[in-house]
Amino acid sequence: MIRNLLMYCLIVCLFSCKKAPEQSLNYTSGNAFGTTFSVQFIDENEIDFSVSYDSIIEVINTSMSTYQKDSDISKINLGDTTILVDDHFKNVLNTSKRIHKETEGVFDPTIGVLVNAWDFGPEGKIVVLDSLKIDSLLVSVGLGKVTLQNNKVIKQHPNTFIDFNALAKGYAVDVFAEFLESKDFKNYLVEIGGEIRGKGSNLIKKKPWKIGVEDPNFDQTQSYSKVLSLQNEAMATSGSYRKFKLDEKGSRYAHIIDTKTGYPHKSNLLSVSVLAKTCMEADAYATALMSMGLEKSKQFLNNHPELKVYFIYEDDYKELKTFTVNRFPEN
Repeated sequence: MIRNLLMYCLIVCLFSCKKAPEQSLNYTSGNAFGTTFSVQFIDENEIDFSVSYDSIIEVINTSMSTYQKDSDISKINLGDTTILVDDHFKNVLNTSKRIHKETEGVFDPTIGVLVNAWDFGPEGKIVVLDSLKIDSLLVSVGLGKVTLQNNKVIKQHPNTFIDFNALAKGYAVDVFAEFLESKDFKNYLVEIGGEIRGKGSNLIKKKPWKIGVEDPNFDQTQSYSKVLSLQNEAMATSGSYRKFKLDEKGSRYAHIIDTKTGYPHKSNLLSVSVLAKTCMEADAYATALMSMGLEKSKQFLNNHPELKVYFIYEDDYKELKTFTVNRFPEN
């Protein structure tokens, strides 16, 4: 009896003293969608998914890149009615339609034709477009003019130009994240052009994943005065401090166009950061709230407590102010 007990204790000791597998941080970075990406995940082994990441980027570009002339969306914009769109396109279109409806048309991926007409860039002054020109372009604007039938995109107006850039990066982040989850990774952080999604924590540092909210620097430099923990959420930021123009009075106009009037916004809102369940939604809502302005955004967010939001704006004295809604974390 004593011998058996000693043997049992020895076995328990051997198993309990067995060293746990050492975790390592897998890190990959590269170029995607005209910007950069990075992926971090924790695993016992070093794994290189570079080929898989490149494949995801290629598939999404082939589906939705307006910069790629032979992409599905480019062909559709040119009037090709034979294109059968893939699930990526359908996912982004369906989400766009939902948020377009929720925001009463403020979020609209067909407004790009007017963004291009205003020729927005980091420099230069406002040049007033002829009102007749704006009216003629507005005729083709409206996501309600776009429908999906039998996997084909139907446009009511031939000149309607679809551009998913306001949420495509966020969607790509989600696709990367879902790929990692399909491999059963519990702790990861994905970032594409500043849009981020994380799960679990950084087990190597034994801390949550830390991300920064970029300051609105007009000199194109980067700095982060707010750093917060990200766990099982996604964050995206929309800002007017990189793309804007000035009128003769020095008033700043954001690159975001009013979908009702066709004119750019004159706004004191500099940056909107949104925490949401998916990065595609965070990306789209950040753009929509940027378009609404601070006061209308507050009203909208009263009905959307699931969105945590951080605003940076200028007051009447040109001083930077911040405002948080729906429990956006302090750090």
